[in-house]
Amino acid sequence: MNKKLAAALSGGAVLVLALSGCGGDENEKLNSWAKQVCDAVQPQAKKIEAANAAIQSESAEDSKAEAVQKADSRAFQDMADAYNAIGAAVQKAGAPDVANGEKKQKDAVKELNGISSSYAGLKKQVDALNTKDQIKFADGLKAIAGELDKLSKSGNEALKALEEGDVGKAMAKQASCKTATASATATQS
Repeated sequence: MNKKLAAALSGGAVLVLALSGCGGDENEKLNSWAKQVCDAVQPQAKKIEAANAAIQSESAEDSKAEAVQKADSRAFQDMADAYNAIGAAVQKAGAPDVANGEKKQKDAVKELNGISSSYAGLKKQVDALNTKDQIKFADGLKAIAGELDKLSKSGNEALKALEEGDVGKAMAKQASCKTATASATATQS
């Protein structure tokens, strides 16, 4: 059952990938913005990767409920912190030097903060599960996995909009974005 939870959590790493792009352009202000964001995203992508790994390591059928609860709780907190930090990095970087840059930035920050809040909510749910009753615990995990699956598939539209066009091209040139993308992609394999 917890394997479904781990698979759903892995989908959340896709959201970090929205902060990377492809191509190339020569806009120094935009390149500077992209470097600032990518440099801030890299450690958060590693945190998300570690959270995924922790959930997967406790996904074994014979794992004790308490260990699963502890690992999931910690992973959800780490995910909440990571997405909050990414949102703060995008906020701190300011609007990218592109058309509608301010709107794209505000939408992305709002979305990242929402994702962070959602993971914090999942942490509260997993913390509240009764580990003494295996059936109730499994049912609770199933409900959380459903929420997690929705979260991993839900609205990364603002992030996609942020990294469209020249922003994506500038981010693709940043070594730290390439590293973050590689880490998150490896997590999903």
